[in-house]
Amino acid sequence: MNILIIEPDTVLAKLYTKALQRAGDEVVCCVNAQSAVFSADERQPDAVVLELQLVKHSGIEFLYEFRSYPEWQAIPVIVLSNVPPVEFIDNWKLLQRQLGVVDYLYKPHTTLAKLLKTVDNVRTTAVQLSP
Repeated sequence: MNILIIEPDTVLAKLYTKALQRAGDEVVCCVNAQSAVFSADERQPDAVVLELQLVKHSGIEFLYEFRSYPEWQAIPVIVLSNVPPVEFIDNWKLLQRQLGVVDYLYKPHTTLAKLLKTVDNVRTTAVQLSP
């Protein structure tokens, strides 16, 4: 799978990239929303792993822009963030239905194994949905 990671912390970005590459995925990592849009345009990802706390444009702003392009509307997004999920309890349906967030992982409670399992679930779902 071709995965786009949007993670401003370079240490975490390298860790996630290496783990996903070892699992057989191709990974492109960006530190901000603008470079992620350019990257997605060059090479459409099969899935996105997104930190919500970004410099200049938030992850939510990125999602609105990302979903404004018809060719990116069906790409699953996994939020992997330091923002506690309780912040989005009232807006989970918005994240899920309108912005295509398939899972929300809270970094302090997420292991690499959990991230890999979540990506694998996205992969499995994509295979089941393909003709």
